[in-house]
Amino acid sequence: MKTTIFQSDTYLQRDISLPLYRQIYQRFVKSITQGILQPEQRVPSIRTLSSELKVSRSTIELAYTLLIEEGYLEARGQARTVVSSQIAGIHLKSPAILPPSEPETNNLSLFNGAASTQPQIYQLGLPALDLFPRKLWNTLSAKHIRLQSKQMFYPQATGYPPLQEAIASYLQLSRGISCAPQQVFITAGYRGALTLIGRTLLKPQDQVWLEDPCFPPGYHLLMQMGAEIVPIPVDQHGICVSFAQERAPDARLALVTPTHQSPLGVSLSMERRQALLAWAEQNNAFVIEDDYDSEFRYESRPQPSLASLGSENILYLGTFSKTLTPALRLAYLVVPPHLLPLFNTTCQIWHDGCPLLQQAVVADFIQEGHFTRHLRNMRTAYTQRRQIVTESLKHVFDTRLQFDIPASGLNLLARVEHHEDDIALAQRAREHQFGIAALSARSLGSDCGKGLLFGFANQTTQEEALKHAQNLQQCLCI
Repeated sequence: MKTTIFQSDTYLQRDISLPLYRQIYQRFVKSITQGILQPEQRVPSIRTLSSELKVSRSTIELAYTLLIEEGYLEARGQARTVVSSQIAGIHLKSPAILPPSEPETNNLSLFNGAASTQPQIYQLGLPALDLFPRKLWNTLSAKHIRLQSKQMFYPQATGYPPLQEAIASYLQLSRGISCAPQQVFITAGYRGALTLIGRTLLKPQDQVWLEDPCFPPGYHLLMQMGAEIVPIPVDQHGICVSFAQERAPDARLALVTPTHQSPLGVSLSMERRQALLAWAEQNNAFVIEDDYDSEFRYESRPQPSLASLGSENILYLGTFSKTLTPALRLAYLVVPPHLLPLFNTTCQIWHDGCPLLQQAVVADFIQEGHFTRHLRNMRTAYTQRRQIVTESLKHVFDTRLQFDIPASGLNLLARVEHHEDDIALAQRAREHQFGIAALSARSLGSDCGKGLLFGFANQTTQEEALKHAQNLQQCLCI
């Protein structure tokens, strides 16, 4: 078994007075006290470490003997030495952790909806984990694992052809988007798709229309790519296209969520859809259509997608994060035919492709009809869970929370009075493992009001939802 504590500096210093066994001893002590090596973790055998460090076995044995005598290691038989289980009682220094780099913005609260390492109550952007078809998924995965010997080569940068075909067929039927498989690019999630667009079409200081309030990852990624963000207010009819044309008529891109605006949940009106397309065509600009949560509509028929309206200036973006699981890290981007040479070139330079196993399993899942059945079942479940969560929160909070019930999506927006500090409320909730977010934190300047955003997909019963609502009330003290 190999360890990681020597990999960055494999060879010992032989030109100093400190003996080699003592240098090895010090490295182990440092790794243990900093928490890099944990109690009960197995360390390399004397033979393995001797070979790795190019020293004699007696040198390693001397270092291990000293570490065992001082209580850092425990010898458990001839072939097994571990970090002492009693080491937790020794005063340990926390390893140095570099602070995360800050984005080039003062509005750091936009990050407050970021996913945690463990699912939280009311967490945003998370589908129903209990309804994921694990047994079927494992069966499809096992089939492709057996075939993997035929697929152990570099994946195509643009995507796995059967998956491209499956997505093109699905979009034709579900969203009326007519596209060839070659127009579908498979990327590593939403950020991968947006990065591919940016590397292909965006130059530093190009203006980009962005909905205000916005979806935080899109904002930060575009900022990092050097774009000049132009915030455009959103009202009950969606992004205000006329305002955008007055403020930045020569923008290069517009990033919109027309089906289910994130975070307000409104749908872009047909009049504004047509105005948006007309602006893009007249100015040789491009609209990135993030078809966010289009699969989960509970009331009335959805508006047609922008990409289905015949424009050659639409880049259509979708993911499997909400429909299946975010762990897949798979998204797809549909580009107009005349942009294919540019995007193919960018892919060959910058994109290594996505893991073939996940792509192959998703392709089968769609082609065999499981995907449409899964979506139908999820819509039924989400309709019930949305009602359960809404009723439980109304029961506990009474009129303090006023709900905007969206026609689609996996989130609820609960409005609070303007004097309330929704950012402070959301922060307090997150400290108690509630994954809610503040509406005003997603504003880039417009007054979108105050509110709290709740994910409802993983609330399974009325009793559970009521208990969570009561616990939330206690931690918020309202």
